[in-house]
Amino acid sequence: MKSSEEIKNIAIQVINKEKKAIDQLTDYINDDFVKAVELIFSTKGRIVVTGIGKSANIASKIVSTFNSTGTPAMFMHAADAIHGDLGMVQKDDVIICVSKSGNTPEIKMLLPLIKEFGNKLIAIVGNLSSTLASQADIVLNTTIEREACPNNLAPTSSTTAQLVMGDALAVALIECRSFSASDFARYHPGGALGKQLYMKVEALYHNNERPVVVPSTPLRDIIIEMTSKCLGCAVVIDEHDNSSVRGIICDGDLRRMMHSHKVLENLTATDIMTPNPKTISSDEYAINALNIMRSNAITQLVVVDSDNKFLGVVHLHDILREGII
Repeated sequence: MKSSEEIKNIAIQVINKEKKAIDQLTDYINDDFVKAVELIFSTKGRIVVTGIGKSANIASKIVSTFNSTGTPAMFMHAADAIHGDLGMVQKDDVIICVSKSGNTPEIKMLLPLIKEFGNKLIAIVGNLSSTLASQADIVLNTTIEREACPNNLAPTSSTTAQLVMGDALAVALIECRSFSASDFARYHPGGALGKQLYMKVEALYHNNERPVVVPSTPLRDIIIEMTSKCLGCAVVIDEHDNSSVRGIICDGDLRRMMHSHKVLENLTATDIMTPNPKTISSDEYAINALNIMRSNAITQLVVVDSDNKFLGVVHLHDILREGII
């Protein structure tokens, strides 16, 4: 067994070797890369990404990235393709073949079939002298000096280079399509990420009660209102305009009141409230509400409409309950 320092050094060497492989990719970004982006961008079909072995795993990841960023794509395992799965390829589809050697038997058998179908072929390949490189319409070079594996055998640096080249294609296409965060949200409706991108404040506060008092409300009634509505606050609204926000009273305001006033009997909301409280529009994203709470060290926000009229209160617990963080 290696010592702890030796193990750390091994990890550092692997990272440095793979970093070097990625750094070399910048020398391979040429006119063929531009042609690949333009071809994918303009195609009326889908992008079919194929490979064998570890390259197939990278191909599958590239497909996932394409699909989530507005480029319709599908994965086709090269071994399955020559046993019937080639039927998934349509006439307008663009094929991307990922391979280090470009000479595996399955790839060599697949190439003439793709040519016969008439589909455009993009090669992500680490051997420019290979059969794949010679028959592809566009070649994206991912040649590496050596694998990070000490025996120079296990696909490590080569698959990292393939993955990064695929990411470069995907991000270039994002820019070309002007693919926005709202577009991204349509493809990621589930989980915390999706909710950050699409859930709005209006979906959070409606089930909460509206804890409200007016400026002249006495202390006893303020406490009753706060405790009965279970939001740890009461919003102070104008006595003559019950939708105009004057201030907010939170637990912290009550504690500060206890320290600063010896006589409590005659206190009203005006004496206790924090004026001009932080507010958020109901059509803002919930993640923005969270960011306001974090930056101001508060747990409630007053929700208002486009005319700045009081609608309700959103609490940090509402955001936590939805799993946004």
